[in-house]
Amino acid sequence: MTKETTSFVYVTYIRSTPDKVFAAITKPEIARRYWGHENVSDWKPGSKWEHVRANEERTVQIVGKVIEVSPPTRLVITWANPSQASDPSASSRVTFEIEEYEDMVRLTVTHDELAAGSAMANGIKKGWPVVLASLKSLLETGQGLDVFAKPKSA
Repeated sequence: MTKETTSFVYVTYIRSTPDKVFAAITKPEIARRYWGHENVSDWKPGSKWEHVRANEERTVQIVGKVIEVSPPTRLVITWANPSQASDPSASSRVTFEIEEYEDMVRLTVTHDELAAGSAMANGIKKGWPVVLASLKSLLETGQGLDVFAKPKSA
């Protein structure tokens, strides 16, 4: 029996260049400024990558492998909780497509192969929009958003 999967696609336009967007995703010192995490890898196909919380504890939050890398236009990685890293069926896939669009960039993030109804699928629906809004803000204004902010109670 095959598991039911779902996907999440987010498209945003950023007044920047493909090189700067790609660097923001792959360079730890930039990612920590808008994501609160660092994406750590040598970014070669087959290499592992880690999503490390940029605080004193430096906990690894997500792990995966680099599937495809074509700077500055495309990056494909697998995505899993560290506790499930040894189970390939527990991994999902994230594709970053970066396209020049006049004087800006169209960034399309597709997170697919997610187990339908899973905590991961539900979490990324909330996570990706704020992370990508923060990336856009950082590249356009020099300051990211607080991705850990919580809604004010009514």
